[in-house]
Amino acid sequence: MAIYTIPEVAWVGDTSIQLDEQNIDYVTGFGFYRKTARGQIIGDSNGMLKLLVDIHTHKLLGVHIVGESASELVHIGQMVMNLDGTVYDLIRHVFNYPTLAECYKTAALQCSNELKNYP
Repeated sequence: MAIYTIPEVAWVGDTSIQLDEQNIDYVTGFGFYRKTARGQIIGDSNGMLKLLVDIHTHKLLGVHIVGESASELVHIGQMVMNLDGTVYDLIRHVFNYPTLAECYKTAALQCSNELKNYP
């Protein structure tokens, strides 16, 4: 789903509220546009990408993006989800530099660090 506003909003999968209602355990990772070279180049200091990852399977449960090109970026998360991929697929992937897609790696690394707290 994408909403073509300024800023753009796009998402795939469940929200935190939906996962909480389903009693699914997950971790959250964020990638902020302002921390990427591309975000700084385009001047989007408020954009962000959020990943929701199952603590047991490490699969992506949801991707939520607010910011420039969100409607273009969401497809990466959708593809990982459709191919039954895990957060580690995003960590192993090499993203072009400078792109906003780097936010996936940043968020995935944050999720990976959070997953270390679970057996």
